[in-house]
Amino acid sequence: MSETLERWGSKRAFILAVTGAAVGLGNIWRFPYVAGENGGAAFLLIYVAFVLLLGLPVMMAEILIGRAGRRGPMQALGVLAADAGASRHWRWLGLFGAFTVFCILSFYSVVSGWSIEFLVASINGNFQGASAAEIGAGFNAFLANPGLLVFNHTLFLFMTMSVVAAGVAKGLERLNNLLMPLLYLLLLLLAGYATTTQGFGAALAWLFLPEFGAVTPSVVLHAMGHAFFTLAVGACALMAYGAYMPDDQSLPKAAGAVAILDISVALLAGIAIFSVVFAQGMDPADGPGLMFVTLPIAFSQLPGGSLWLSVFFLLLLLATWTSAINLAEPMVATLQGMGLRRSLATAVVALSVWLLGLLSAFSFSFMADFRPLFGRNMFELVSSIPPDIFLPIGGLLIAIFAAWVMPRATVMRALGTSQRHFYLWQNIVRWVAIPLTCIVLLSALV
Repeated sequence: MSETLERWGSKRAFILAVTGAAVGLGNIWRFPYVAGENGGAAFLLIYVAFVLLLGLPVMMAEILIGRAGRRGPMQALGVLAADAGASRHWRWLGLFGAFTVFCILSFYSVVSGWSIEFLVASINGNFQGASAAEIGAGFNAFLANPGLLVFNHTLFLFMTMSVVAAGVAKGLERLNNLLMPLLYLLLLLLAGYATTTQGFGAALAWLFLPEFGAVTPSVVLHAMGHAFFTLAVGACALMAYGAYMPDDQSLPKAAGAVAILDISVALLAGIAIFSVVFAQGMDPADGPGLMFVTLPIAFSQLPGGSLWLSVFFLLLLLATWTSAINLAEPMVATLQGMGLRRSLATAVVALSVWLLGLLSAFSFSFMADFRPLFGRNMFELVSSIPPDIFLPIGGLLIAIFAAWVMPRATVMRALGTSQRHFYLWQNIVRWVAIPLTCIVLLSALV
């Protein structure tokens, strides 16, 4: 495959695209409940530190490989390995990344379909005045309905793949330019609403006044793992985006902007969510059910709650939509590198992801007792092993390839920075990010 001729139309488009890939369930669903389970402010500070020391350097490594290769992930790794005199087997890392994204997108589409269902329900006012028992029972009934889960999974995947099929400029770039500013606007509206609730002060204290006595090795490991997960590194998705990066753009500046935007989404979502939770005297450590059970209960008891709950689920849908689009792109780019037209590559990816997603959708009904590994059903397996194990493996190999295998001149050109900044990045990747990634991986395996 020759070098791709496609480019993002502007530096801003690249930043919005990478931010769209990073911002999703990790920021709006996973961050609030992981922070809630791990002590709030202390977790937040450690998480931000690991974003800077672990997530950001590895993210830059992944993007620069794509930028240097100017091809799909698998093809870029093969060409760059050959240029460095290294084994061409490095190209299989691109295929491993595509498989990781394939698994993640299959359950991601199912969970994102929940946001469609809850958006419609909140617009219809179904939660207003409902008791906690009724809302909890309604969520369980929804999960136990395979037809509804499959319908929403199919609808969300169609929304996603129709944009990917349109290409970089007409599809991904156009939608990111529209939806990412809208996403931030909705977040700011929700954060503004949070200031009017009685729980706003408690939420700020929870998020920004750390109690370091609550810090345990488990809290540190969770912060490390979440820093890795939230920036969408390790699956070669950002490698595909680096291939379309404008030639005159500074990679460190762009990556830094993405990290700031990503953290800000998590913070604003945390403020909005915990303000409502504390206003109703509820537990911030309610786990994964925080989004789809605790929040509807809390909003249902507030004046105008249906409106603000609708805004929240619209925000969640937009975040997951942009993220899913950006997850699908590397798979399509990999198949294009094998000679398939974009339309055919998109169709193959869409059908494959849809079929695997059925296993996750059925895990809450007639396949609930099918637990093939570690006593977990298919949804639990696909939603834990790829993000917790495959992503760190991919990130570790990406970091090793960029910091130890690629020639210095090639890396410096792709970074678009000075020699001093190159050495700073290289040393952080070699002696900080790679060891930390090993710890993340080992902790997940243990």
